[in-house]
Amino acid sequence: MAKKPRSQRRKKQKDGDPAADNNINASDNPRLETLSDSHTVDDSVGMSVMLLDDFDFDAENNNDAMTDIDFKDTGNHAAEEAMAARYQRLQDTLSTLEEIPTMKQSARREASLRKLFRAFSQYATGPAGQMAVASRQDEIRTACNVRSGTTPAEQYAACRVLAVTSVVLGADQDEYYEAIERPLRRVVMANRATPVRVAALRALAMANLICSSDTETAESLLDLCEALAATEYRGLTVPGTLRAAALDCWSLLGTTISDYHLSGKDDVMIGRGLAILDLLKDSLEDQACPELRSAAGECLSLIHEARLNLGTDIGENTTERRYRQGSWEGSEFEVTMDEVKQRIAELSTESGYHMSKKAKKEQRATFREFMSTIVDDDAPEEIVSFRGGTITLHTWREIIQLNFIRHCLQGGFQIQLLTNETLQEIFGADGQLLNAMTNLTTLEKRLVMSKTSEASKAADQELTRQRKVRNNVKNYFLTADGDDL
Repeated sequence: MAKKPRSQRRKKQKDGDPAADNNINASDNPRLETLSDSHTVDDSVGMSVMLLDDFDFDAENNNDAMTDIDFKDTGNHAAEEAMAARYQRLQDTLSTLEEIPTMKQSARREASLRKLFRAFSQYATGPAGQMAVASRQDEIRTACNVRSGTTPAEQYAACRVLAVTSVVLGADQDEYYEAIERPLRRVVMANRATPVRVAALRALAMANLICSSDTETAESLLDLCEALAATEYRGLTVPGTLRAAALDCWSLLGTTISDYHLSGKDDVMIGRGLAILDLLKDSLEDQACPELRSAAGECLSLIHEARLNLGTDIGENTTERRYRQGSWEGSEFEVTMDEVKQRIAELSTESGYHMSKKAKKEQRATFREFMSTIVDDDAPEEIVSFRGGTITLHTWREIIQLNFIRHCLQGGFQIQLLTNETLQEIFGADGQLLNAMTNLTTLEKRLVMSKTSEASKAADQELTRQRKVRNNVKNYFLTADGDDL
């Protein structure tokens, strides 16, 4: 028998070959056989680079989506032109939806899905963009098929598109959540690629927060997150990144339930946060996964904040209410929380050569924020800066939702905040006021927002005054007897 040409010969797969493990055709795109834990939706691999020359936004820097359609002349006319340009780009991308399932190469499908992600997050703005996406829901779900046999990179991109679609659609979209829940749950439980499982779980949590109005689905998803946050699930060890994502999703869903359901206890029920305190304490001890420690600290901050809120609802005297009813003293969780406080204080000042300087700096900054709430009972503060103004958040419920939505939208977060009514309702922002601040002329921006503006000068003078007061208090003992040095 004549030998086959070299191009038609099938390579023998070795044991442990990722292509064999994931049921992937290795000849389709060898780079897509496996995914690293740091894989993101903007990673460019193989043929995707040639197909998507306009999909080059940087998720790390969270670039503003409006930079390529900027208000050049400022004013309402320029704003209308920018909105029309975004809508046209969205329609151009939606016109390719029917072609995605018919593409034979996985690299092409993945590239098209990443193009969809950018279009939905950055160009699907306002009621017009929302209606355009809502009218193509069925085609979007067909294009984002996370069936087995597709490459992990394609499945990951599909999960990210489903997540951003839920944000664009907005509230009261229960049918959309019900349509994507079962396939995404199947991916979370059965897929072998950890980044794909993480993306599917985060897409489920995002869709539940935005679209679903059924409390039972949230409770069921909380149960799944608690199971995945454990060290083992169905007899298998759970990867650290998946456990961290499960705790992130748990904290997001925890922002939607009452303080008593989260951190209260009576003869009938125990709060969901109290039930996992031991799990969170053990997660703080994990040395292999910094993301897991950070996610556990965020959950604990949310639980402690809810505990303090319960204290402020009972009694008359504010001080007594806060520390008598809102503290852990005298409860069965007092010892656990004391250990948690000690561990968080250690992580906020940890040093040594087992971590890089950058990682230690990030960990200290993160756990200092957790310590201010859990140890000092102080409210957190997060300032969201965008073109034309800022929004200040003072609760962990809002901050957790902000971080999760920002991760979901990446570079499209700011434009969605300015145009998405659901996000404005979540963060208590006035859409008309936000958009009015973006229509300032160049001269007005320079007078109001620059470092040489009157507002900046007044803030600098106030900081200088406060610094002098602190120095005077510190050095008071030197001049207390009336003899100046």
